[in-house]
Amino acid sequence: MIEVLVLYYSRNGATRRLAEAIAEGIAGVSGVEARMRTVPAVSAVSEATEPAIPTAGPPYVELTDLSECAGLAMGSPTRFGNMAAPLKYFIDQTGAQWMTGALRGKPACVFSSTGSLHGGQETTLLSMMLPLLHHGMLLVGIPYSEAELMTTSAGGTPYGATHWAGADGSHTVTATELHLAQVLGERLARVALRLA
Repeated sequence: MIEVLVLYYSRNGATRRLAEAIAEGIAGVSGVEARMRTVPAVSAVSEATEPAIPTAGPPYVELTDLSECAGLAMGSPTRFGNMAAPLKYFIDQTGAQWMTGALRGKPACVFSSTGSLHGGQETTLLSMMLPLLHHGMLLVGIPYSEAELMTTSAGGTPYGATHWAGADGSHTVTATELHLAQVLGERLARVALRLA
């Protein structure tokens, strides 16, 4: 049995819902399990700290999760066309894993949620791909053989799963967005299994 790490930051729950759908897709592949992890929020107040264990949801990621995983799905809400600071803060601490090649040759995918339809979903996905490429990971996307990519009026791109939350976060994750996230998780798991 191999494990694929589903690592995300979610402020209002939409990115978490995509992460859960990706984990469902991963779990649907025999011989593969999903390991859900999140990152703590960061604060502009230097004295603020998060508890060592989250009060709800999956545990916080540890650097050993990267070494132990056979693949990685990484997700973040969009912040000005970029990944959110808490996820970037964690990624910036992975220099030792980069030096040892802990992620080299492992498959990865990315996913995101944003408040506006044209608010930087794809640039956020690309911003998350950059450190993964530096780590030597192999990127997996969603092929256009998934017909929903041509018909979606919410989220979903060939670069990764996305969700359009609306400016006030009132748009729930659609069935199409969930389907594309599951497909992405399944695809990542199948590639990880072949490479393991």
